[in-house]
Amino acid sequence: MDRPFIPVKIAVLTISDSRTEVDDVSGKTLQDRLLAAGHELADKQIVADDIYQIRAIISQWICDEQVDVIITTGGTGLTGRDGTPEAVQVLFDKEIVGFGELFRQISYDIIRTSTVQSRAIAGVANGTFIFCLPGSSGACKTGWDDILQHQLDVRHRPCNFVELIPRLREK
Repeated sequence: MDRPFIPVKIAVLTISDSRTEVDDVSGKTLQDRLLAAGHELADKQIVADDIYQIRAIISQWICDEQVDVIITTGGTGLTGRDGTPEAVQVLFDKEIVGFGELFRQISYDIIRTSTVQSRAIAGVANGTFIFCLPGSSGACKTGWDDILQHQLDVRHRPCNFVELIPRLREK
């Protein structure tokens, strides 16, 4: 039995001290891919590499019932300004450890050992899925094409994230 596609509402956050809407290639890559897949863009913003500003936007979105999924790009590296995991991880009710592991496994085939510098993470906060990807457009393509487009499609078998959305707030 084939299931009909269910679009989810996805917010995209680019984390960068230097990007603007004009040159935000990674955010645009994610936006284009999610729209092409039939999902809805709930919101799209750019924020500086500041853990409190990042946390404020993510917190707003996890309280917004018009946002099912948040995808961030940027700030997952090792430099002093890279603070996305520190900003977001404290908000998780549950961490999806396998996401970062799988992302790095897939990335290894593309960028070899450089993948160890990625701190891609994911989790669930207040019934909202959050996926934090590195800032390169290549990493966004990998994260979307090889993981998220499948897990955000209710038709994907044997299981997917979309079918869990109605149950994420169960107590």
